[in-house]
Amino acid sequence: MSTETQEGDDLEERVANFLRRNFPQIQMHGGSAAIQDLDRETGEVTIQLGGACSGCGISPMTIQAIKSRMVQEIPEIEQVHASTGMDGGGHGGGGMSPSFPGEDAGGEESTEDEGPQAPF
Repeated sequence: MSTETQEGDDLEERVANFLRRNFPQIQMHGGSAAIQDLDRETGEVTIQLGGACSGCGISPMTIQAIKSRMVQEIPEIEQVHASTGMDGGGHGGGGMSPSFPGEDAGGEESTEDEGPQAPF
């Protein structure tokens, strides 16, 4: 096994452990969080929220918390995307989540009021 593959596997494991450690309420409430895509070159990760997360009213706050905390705790991660499957699009299980407080529709940080914060 090459060093690059070992490092990549380690990064994927750290992202999975981050989700389990920081967001146990996802599983406790019947939801799931899985790594859909991980680009080690760009530092982008896409998380698929499923189960009870699809259609849950606090999914946007959960996603915002994941996005803000993961880039702080895992230095290799530059950007986090999350897919909830709520739009039921035909591209393998759903579309990307809408913009969240603190972000405009293009994914850029906004200087406006960020709205309510996640309770965790």
